[in-house]
Amino acid sequence: MLKAAPSENVVSGSGAQTSASEPAHERARAARRVALASAVGTTIEWYDFFIYGTAAALVFGPQFFSRASTLGGTLAAFATFAVGFVARPLGGIVMGHFGDRIGRKSMLVSSLMLMGAATFSIGLLPTYAQIGAWAPLLLVLLRFTQGFALGGEWAGAVLMAVEHAPQARRGLFGSFVALGLPFGIILSNIVFLLVSSVTTETQFARWGWRIPFLASAVMVAVGLFVRLRVDESPLFADLRRAGSERRLPLLDVIRRDTRTVLLATGSYVGIGGLGYMVIVYFVSYANRVLGLPLPTVLVLVLAAAVVLAASILGFGAWSDRLGRRRVMGWGCTALVAWSAVFFPLADTGSVPAIALSIVVMMTLQGAYLGPQPAVFAELFDTSVRYSGASLSLQLGTILGGGLVPFVATALYGVAGSSWPVTVYAVGLASISLLCVRGLQETYRRDLSESPPS
Repeated sequence: MLKAAPSENVVSGSGAQTSASEPAHERARAARRVALASAVGTTIEWYDFFIYGTAAALVFGPQFFSRASTLGGTLAAFATFAVGFVARPLGGIVMGHFGDRIGRKSMLVSSLMLMGAATFSIGLLPTYAQIGAWAPLLLVLLRFTQGFALGGEWAGAVLMAVEHAPQARRGLFGSFVALGLPFGIILSNIVFLLVSSVTTETQFARWGWRIPFLASAVMVAVGLFVRLRVDESPLFADLRRAGSERRLPLLDVIRRDTRTVLLATGSYVGIGGLGYMVIVYFVSYANRVLGLPLPTVLVLVLAAAVVLAASILGFGAWSDRLGRRRVMGWGCTALVAWSAVFFPLADTGSVPAIALSIVVMMTLQGAYLGPQPAVFAELFDTSVRYSGASLSLQLGTILGGGLVPFVATALYGVAGSSWPVTVYAVGLASISLLCVRGLQETYRRDLSESPPS
């Protein structure tokens, strides 16, 4: 069967690439391939990002901040974790600019290579005992590089998936990108679980923790192979053919869509914050405060991540039928309530109760994370979509994500109990709920047209 040449391709109102000679099932297959490629690459980026968080919770304190007290070392390690979040808006701005100027695909390849190089280098980094103050300085620099790379990754992967997808299934196809989050958690925890199971505590602290970082090189190679085989977004291809690229897309989106950016940013503040409270801070809390063995904690987080993956797909698909804002609003309302009982339930020390607290928290976050990729793409015009989606997510991340493990650790250290951390969690969830209610409904929008002002 003949297919149209690239120059003959047009874009339908659905946001999917079409041609006169390309049947619907071929277009759907191409959209699924792009969604899968986006999910694979995003999984690898999140794996790289999360193994740092796990290592920060478990070993970076004594390895790179050995002169500090136990609490001080943990705080210092979480502070370096937060550096990645400071870098993410910068990565989102830079890659968002070029993603709106030269294309989505090239930014995805660049971000994956940058992340892989930084992560592999952390696995080779000497400790404080070996090179002194250079060790934490280099660790901060590499963490900054990780954050920069991830800052430009998410929006590009989302736009590739959503802009290829049929209009009636943008929520589902976009949710495949969101699967990178739980799959990254699953991969990072499996690797740490395996390494900690086959090494003694001393071996793990001396060299075992490096294995997950070095193993990322293989995953990055696989991700690059997959991403290099997909086509550029059809909507962006049409934009370039028409010569409609913006010279300064970031300034345009700030000037024209300030309210939208602020609401989208706020909607993610609580979701990102609660996510990192569970997958980073709670690993340390359950191990050191509740006394659970590390393998048990990792298995619980692993199980919750599996449930989160199913939740993301389910809620993403439901948002195509029920509306994005409605589904996300339901999830955020339930999160406010569950945040109030999360730590009291976990503090019982019962493994089933702890498992329940984590699983429900992650499941409810899926009600936001599933529809979110489609929403953030649908909120902005094609010419500024990469910049708008990146800026919104990364601002939400730095305000509600990176500092959460540090703040939670400090709150518990001052109070000696989890009640102030609970208040903090409820406050974060409430911010997301209020901002979601302020967003426009977008699930019936034509991506080839400008959004309503």
